Amino acid sequence: MLDFTELFSIALGAILVNNFIFSQFLGICPFMGVSKKVDTSLGMGMAVIFVMGVASAVCYPINRLLGDLELDFMQTVTFILVIASLVQFVEMFLQKAMPSLYEALGVYLPLITTNCAVLGVVLQNTQNSYDFITSVVYGVTGGIGFLLAIVLFASVRERLEFSECPKSFEGFPIALVTAGLLALAFLGFSGLKVFA
Repeated sequence: MLDFTELFSIALGAILVNNFIFSQFLGICPFMGVSKKVDTSLGMGMAVIFVMGVASAVCYPINRLLGDLELDFMQTVTFILVIASLVQFVEMFLQKAMPSLYEALGVYLPLITTNCAVLGVVLQNTQNSYDFITSVVYGVTGGIGFLLAIVLFASVRERLEFSECPKSFEGFPIALVTAGLLALAFLGFSGLKVFA
């Protein structure tokens, strides 16, 4: 029987408390690279939600099969192959259905394959021994946390383009300072607990 309080706690933790970007520092490359515009960061976030959710769902039975065959040492390689296949599917879909978003994401779309947040969610599912439903919920809500972080950061970066700052902070340095301040803000959620 599913415990909805536990699922809610895991979901809230993945979105706010243990956010992959601001708490675990996973997925920083696409976070910093795609976050200049809200439109492209929204597209990247949606792609990451899809890949994280489907990767969690597909890797759960694969992990069980690897355990039954005593091939646990092949987990990481197998998970990377599954994630790479899913990213190829997303890339082909975006190229056909949304060519402008495909062009805007550029090189960062294939980088979802090596996005350590996507691999991290699948590995944490196995380390925490989550069942299928909990794995998918953790994967999707981890992607929602990624989306929240990248869209918030992109909106701040868009506003920073029109603000004045010292010459030494222009461009990437002010982006790093902003990311640090957002991480501190998300640290405020660390005391959040869900009560039954």
